[in-house]
Amino acid sequence: MAEKTAIVKRDNDKVGQIPELVFRVLVLLNFLIILFVTMCTAHALWGYVHEGSALEFLIRAGRVPLMNWILPFSAVLMFASLLLLLSVECNNHPELVCKLVLEFGIAIAISYVTGFGYTGMIVLLLADIMRYTIDWQKRAMYILAVSVFYLFMNGNIVQEWIGVIPLENIWRYYRADYMSRFLGILNMLSLVNMFVFIFYMVILVLAQMSEKERIILLNRELKEANEKLEEYANESARMAETRERNRLAREIHDTLGHSLTGIITGIEACIMLMDIAPEATKEQLRAIAEVARTGIIDVRHSVKALHPDALETMDLEDALYKLIDSSKRSTGVLITTNFDADLGHLDQEEEDVVYRVVQESITNAIRHGKATEIQVSITRKEEELNIVITDNGIGCSDVNPGFGLHHMKERLEMLGGRLDYKGEGGFMIHAVIPIRKGTDEQ
Repeated sequence: MAEKTAIVKRDNDKVGQIPELVFRVLVLLNFLIILFVTMCTAHALWGYVHEGSALEFLIRAGRVPLMNWILPFSAVLMFASLLLLLSVECNNHPELVCKLVLEFGIAIAISYVTGFGYTGMIVLLLADIMRYTIDWQKRAMYILAVSVFYLFMNGNIVQEWIGVIPLENIWRYYRADYMSRFLGILNMLSLVNMFVFIFYMVILVLAQMSEKERIILLNRELKEANEKLEEYANESARMAETRERNRLAREIHDTLGHSLTGIITGIEACIMLMDIAPEATKEQLRAIAEVARTGIIDVRHSVKALHPDALETMDLEDALYKLIDSSKRSTGVLITTNFDADLGHLDQEEEDVVYRVVQESITNAIRHGKATEIQVSITRKEEELNIVITDNGIGCSDVNPGFGLHHMKERLEMLGGRLDYKGEGGFMIHAVIPIRKGTDEQ
């Protein structure tokens, strides 16, 4: 469809240039005809004077003609005025009417100096009107007005009323054979003028038909493009909905899973301590309650598409220390840290991922690995942030990624990072995040 539209447009461009070229030929032809008529007329008047037959001509004509030198000069000047009007573009109906009235006046003046022997410049007015993209009712009205004016210009009543000497009376100065040749040339040029006008009208109609065809093809192509855009929008909406659903699933899993793991492990510890250390049990229960409250807040913020509550009120490093401290207090697991990297320059997305990776790794180590010791290391190597979490849990020789590892990997891949893990001799998670800003400062 696009290739066909391009071909049609290229053809339309070629066809669209022809009417303007033909119109210029029509203008040039009318100028030559008017110049030919006025020059022959001026020569005849000059001949009457120099041969001494001016009195006889005046008696036969019954009127005094214009001076011979005035005829070509005034004709050229008025034709130039007509061309100036033809070049004016009108923006509304009243402007076009005023322009047409002025053109009618100049056409009458040119016909007067040519003795009404040539009125073919009227077709220029009609050709000019056809160039405007107006509705057919107004166009028909203009065509009718120009046609009536053309008939009016070729009537003898007008010539008598204006008082013009007929062209044939002036050209009787020439011998009959010369006069016949001059009139024949004039008739032939008039026919050529009419033929060029008809050709112009045909080309103009073809150009308008081609333009209409191009518009139809463009509308069809636009309709197809809109349908594709609508399909793309629907697909994008579905993808966005899926991404949002996965995001909420990750958030709820990370927050609620971590909190529930701490609560379960802490309650199990309380059961064992209840009889032998009541005070320690109370302290453990207080820590469990704090973890539960934090988990509820994180779940609410996750549903509202916000990052972890701890990151709302403190920087990443402090939030990680708070997360680790609450995990140690609620579960009794020994967690050591090694933060050998500046975490203050990370953006929000990077902070969220670092926090969730540490949170999920600790949760998995306690829930699935039954670990009692966990090491969390965050270091920087060139333009990469490395997060390594190891534990002394039961490990797993054949790791089958579950929901937590799967979404941890998704989070990292969104930032262009990667996730590695192994389960021999405990469990080890290695997350790599490329640093997108802050490189120069480091």
